[in-house]
Amino acid sequence: MLITSLLPLLSRYSLGCDLVAGSDAVTVTIIPRKATGSKHDLDAGEVRPISITGTAAEIDAELAKGADGALGQLIAARKSLADQIAEQRDAAEKAKTTSAAKTKGASRTTAKPAEKPAAEKPAVPADLVTPPPAAPTTSAPGEPASLW
Repeated sequence: MLITSLLPLLSRYSLGCDLVAGSDAVTVTIIPRKATGSKHDLDAGEVRPISITGTAAEIDAELAKGADGALGQLIAARKSLADQIAEQRDAAEKAKTTSAAKTKGASRTTAKPAEKPAAEKPAVPADLVTPPPAAPTTSAPGEPASLW
C-alpha cells in the first residue's frame, strides 16, 4: 500500500523514506527531493517532509484509503500547489518579457517633453480678501487717538 500511495509523488519527485519504531507507535517520514532530470526548481514547501505517526495497523489502514486517505489528500494538495506555483512562475516570466518588450519599444520612440504651463496666480474670492488696515488718524495734542 505504501508504494501505491506514493505513486503520485513519484511522478514528480524522488522520495526518501524513514521508518522509526517507538514503544507503541511507528513514524513514517517521506522526504520529497528533486527528481533526476526534473526541469523545475523545488520550493521549500514542496520538499518539506511528510510525517505520519500511529500504530502499524493505523498507518496501514490510512494508506489503504489511497487518494481518500490523509497521505493521498496531502499529496494531491501539494501537487496542486506545485502546479499553481509553476503557473505563477510562467505568468510572471511572461509579464516580465512583455513589460521589457514594451519598455524597449517605448524607448525607441522620441517623444518631446511636455511643456509646463506658466504658473498662474490663484484667484482669491473677493469675500476672503481683507482690506488693508486704515491709517491711524492724527489727533490734536492732548486728546487721545480715536479708532473711528
